[in-house]
Amino acid sequence: MPPVSNTSSYSLPKRLFSGLELLLGALVLAGLGALLSPLMASAANWWAASAFYVLISALVMAFWPHGPLGWANRVTLGRAVLVALVAGALVNNAFIHAIWLWLGVAVIALLLDGVDGWIARRTRSHSPFGARFDMELDALLIMLLCVGLIMEEGLGLWVLLIGGMRYLFVAASLPFPWLNAPLNESYRRKAVCVWQVVAMLLALTPLTSPFLAGLLALSALITLTYSFGIDVKWLHKHRQEY
Repeated sequence: MPPVSNTSSYSLPKRLFSGLELLLGALVLAGLGALLSPLMASAANWWAASAFYVLISALVMAFWPHGPLGWANRVTLGRAVLVALVAGALVNNAFIHAIWLWLGVAVIALLLDGVDGWIARRTRSHSPFGARFDMELDALLIMLLCVGLIMEEGLGLWVLLIGGMRYLFVAASLPFPWLNAPLNESYRRKAVCVWQVVAMLLALTPLTSPFLAGLLALSALITLTYSFGIDVKWLHKHRQEY
């Protein structure tokens, strides 16, 4: 009789493990949504939050084939749950009636931005997927804050350029592949990113007048445009090297 294999418990598809973790994230979303009921005031809010989380989960399943997510990606998944709540609360203006709670969730999602990277470095589990997962959540959250600012303060659609500039940059890289070249680390880029988020959050507080909110949003757009302009100029200058 052939010997019994000791590896039978590992014969399940790797994606099953990450799928179970994503399912756990969905349960966390349900629990937090119930706890933060002013943000999930109607079925439409729940549907929107769930749709965002399902989309994020589908992308994780498609691009992460390595089994368990690891602690860094689990923290990022926790951020995804918070971003889904931010998105869901935009429906029917639910966030306006619980603005401080909504901003609190957004701030926690932003503060956790550095935690997943720190864990990845400490556990030596940094991966291109993890970095991309983190970056895409940042971009999505900023876009949601832009939408919230338009809905709350009545600013024009130009505010969407703040959250949409990165997506325009990605779209421009299709006809101009040299835009995909790696960029050096830049304190200027990090400082602009921090100010972009701070300006949006300050603009969204009820203590800020619509006029000041517009100025804050405009300052975020100007500094972001300036930063992207420098990067595009540098990439164009070095385009022959890639």
